[in-house]
Amino acid sequence: MSKPETIDYKSAGVDIEAGNEAVRRMKQHVAKTHTSAVLSGLGAFGSLFSLKDAVAGLADPVMVQSTDGVGTKTKVTVMAGRYEELGRDLVAAVAGDIAVMGARPLTFLDYLGIHKVEPEIIEAIVRGMSDACAEAGIALVGGETAEMPAVYAPGELDVVGFVTGVVDREKLLDGSTTQEGDVVYGVESTGLHTNGWSLARKLLFQVAKHKVDDTPAELEGKSLADVLLAPHANYVKPIRRALDAGLPIRGMAHITGGGLVENTPRVLPEGFGADIDVRSWAAQPIFALLQKLGNIDAEEMHRVFNMGVGLAIIAPAGLLEELSTAFAPFRVWEIGKVTRAHAGVKLVEAE
Repeated sequence: MSKPETIDYKSAGVDIEAGNEAVRRMKQHVAKTHTSAVLSGLGAFGSLFSLKDAVAGLADPVMVQSTDGVGTKTKVTVMAGRYEELGRDLVAAVAGDIAVMGARPLTFLDYLGIHKVEPEIIEAIVRGMSDACAEAGIALVGGETAEMPAVYAPGELDVVGFVTGVVDREKLLDGSTTQEGDVVYGVESTGLHTNGWSLARKLLFQVAKHKVDDTPAELEGKSLADVLLAPHANYVKPIRRALDAGLPIRGMAHITGGGLVENTPRVLPEGFGADIDVRSWAAQPIFALLQKLGNIDAEEMHRVFNMGVGLAIIAPAGLLEELSTAFAPFRVWEIGKVTRAHAGVKLVEAE
């Protein structure tokens, strides 16, 4: 009788040594985000973070948490073979969601599901995350890499981020103090960010039959890879500059899925709306290209994409110069006004 075939974990599709190598490569990138508040390193069963300094001086500290992914932007990442930007995307997308509430992000965790662990790809993603965390003053305290060939097709991956922060209850930003006549200020995005990708991919790669390295004339010499993979703007540091400077901000909306149309009302009190002047800022060329390819009406474009505005700030009039200083290098525009004439967002074209 022949000897039965030896079947191990690697033959089932999971390479333990590749996973160990990926962890070895991660360590230097993760370590640069740590301060003395981080009490554990990679390899512990959980992350330890001292809150003593984080809550010092806060009368009523509130913990703020959020989780999100980057959608099907991962598909374009794989097409282009450029993974570092994906790590930056993840941190900026998730941390931005609590920064707009007035919270100071403290720690970040990630989950990476992948068909096959390739240490250089894992390292690139973690390097992007650690750079974005270091830029925003966030500790990257741990994560999980799951190699699951039965779940993810060859070359496929998904990433999810988890952020925790803290804010004094009296400094929570929820838009409750908004008044009629307040201005809606728009902060420049870096492009599509991490929303609308199912539609964008369909238009660019199925309808127009483009390849990821194509340079359509509308993009002014840039390749689709360069434009599409521009990382989600990391607004954490400029938001902190604005808040620490004491600017009287009523509320902020991170313009993600749903665009200005659906996200701005999330920080307006009941009975309030906003008139947004779509001529008051210049969107990047990629949005016009997408609109042309799909013959999409303006309302739908503003509901799916950020249209060049990654952050909406509700504040009194007269703050454009101070906000521009705080949010540099991102441009800031006055894009609308708060009204009680209607609820929700109304897109207008003011002269």
